[in-house]
Amino acid sequence: MRSAEDLGASHGWRLQRGVLDDGRVVFAKIGAVSPVFTSEAAGLRWLGEAVTVPEVIEAADDRLVLSWVEEESPTAGAAERFGRDLARMHRAGAPAFGAPWPGFIAELPMDNSAAPDWPSFYATRRVLPFVRRARLASRDVHLIERAVERFGEVAGAPEPPARIHGDLWSGNLLWSAGTGVLVDPAAHGGHRETDLAMLALFGAPYLDRILGAYREEAPLADGWRERVPLHQLHPLLVHVVLYGGAYRDGLMAAVRNVLAL
Repeated sequence: MRSAEDLGASHGWRLQRGVLDDGRVVFAKIGAVSPVFTSEAAGLRWLGEAVTVPEVIEAADDRLVLSWVEEESPTAGAAERFGRDLARMHRAGAPAFGAPWPGFIAELPMDNSAAPDWPSFYATRRVLPFVRRARLASRDVHLIERAVERFGEVAGAPEPPARIHGDLWSGNLLWSAGTGVLVDPAAHGGHRETDLAMLALFGAPYLDRILGAYREEAPLADGWRERVPLHQLHPLLVHVVLYGGAYRDGLMAAVRNVLAL
């Protein structure tokens, strides 16, 4: 890069804004050698077949360089456009529940190997592995395991694998050029309600407009609102693993809601 400006750090990676020799402005993550950057690049390219994402300029074991996203304030119109874009991305589909690249959420590895259906994928590849990492009390683990046993009953009618972001909290949704731009994916073939539940978990601007436009483009199955806590179990477990017990109460509230479905 011709020049670089330090933007701080996140999850142990250095973040930079740089300018290439040809004048393009870029965003770079730099860190220890790991497959996390090449996996993120693979996910971005895959999502980018259907929705707006930054261009992958370089992906290596120790860095990821992307085109710079010039952010703007979100608007109701941009939210509606993003809702329609998100529905089309989900509809683009995936070959299976899982992905052919290694999975990561933040710096935490995830198993992306294929599973025959979404409830079993969610149980064995997402929820149970993080229960073992979360160091929860045995009574909490017991309740979560009871909830996992119900996944097949409460997941709703089977749907084909959707092309999902996989970590779609509001911080991974940038607003630019009149729509939402997706960054930092944990992309895989999954359930489309997972992305919508993640948007709701920590709040997203104009969420009602996003959901309204989404549902016009791709109607959701009956009971989707009641299933939001089911899809929030994994991100809440991730937060317990990363940040500790402050997220335990939210996790267990979601568990109780799943048990009550």
